[in-house]
Amino acid sequence: MPTQLQKQINKNNLLTEGVSLLMRQGYHGTGLKEILDAVQIPKGSFYNYFRSKEHYAAEVIQYYIDPFINQLDTHLSQNENDALKALTHYFNTLIVELEKSNFQGGCLLGNLMGEIGDTSELCQKSLQKAVHRYRNLLQHGIENAQQQGTIRTDKTAETMADLLVNSWQGALLRMKIEKSSFPLKQCCQDLLGEFFKI
Repeated sequence: MPTQLQKQINKNNLLTEGVSLLMRQGYHGTGLKEILDAVQIPKGSFYNYFRSKEHYAAEVIQYYIDPFINQLDTHLSQNENDALKALTHYFNTLIVELEKSNFQGGCLLGNLMGEIGDTSELCQKSLQKAVHRYRNLLQHGIENAQQQGTIRTDKTAETMADLLVNSWQGALLRMKIEKSSFPLKQCCQDLLGEFFKI
C-alpha cells in the first residue's frame, strides 16, 4: 500500500477513535496512549499526524461535524421543494439514532464546549467553526422554507437557525440527564412544528 494512503488511513483511524473516546471520556479523561493503543500506532508516530493533543482535538471536532453536515445537506437536497419537511425529517432521524444508542454521548460539540470551550483557544476556534458551519446550513434550509412559504419571514433565517442550534444543544444536555428523547422532541415541535411556521 502506498505510504501516503496508509498515512491517511492511520489519520482517519485516529480521528474516528478520537470521536469515540472524547465522546465517552472527555478531553481530560482521554490520554494519547489510550488513543494510540486502540488504533495500534506507536506513540512516537502520533506527531507525524498532529502537532499536539490540542491540535488533535481541534481536528476531531471538524471530523465529527462533517457527517452531520453531509446528512443535513442530503435531506435538504432530497426535499428541495419542502425545506421545512427536510429539516423536520433530519432532526427526527437524529432523535431515532439517539434513542437507539440509549441516549449515550449526546453531542461531542456540546460536551467539549462545556469542558474546554473557554480554556483552549485552538479548540474554541474549532468549535466555533463547526457550529457556524452547521448553523449556516440550517440557515440555508430555513431561507428555502421562507421562500416556499412554510416558515415565517418576520424573523431572519439566521436568527431562527441560531435559536434552533442553541435549543437543540440544550435539549441534548437535558436528554442525557433525563435519559429521554422528550426534550429533543419538544424542541423540534416547539420550533419547527409551531414557532417557525407561518
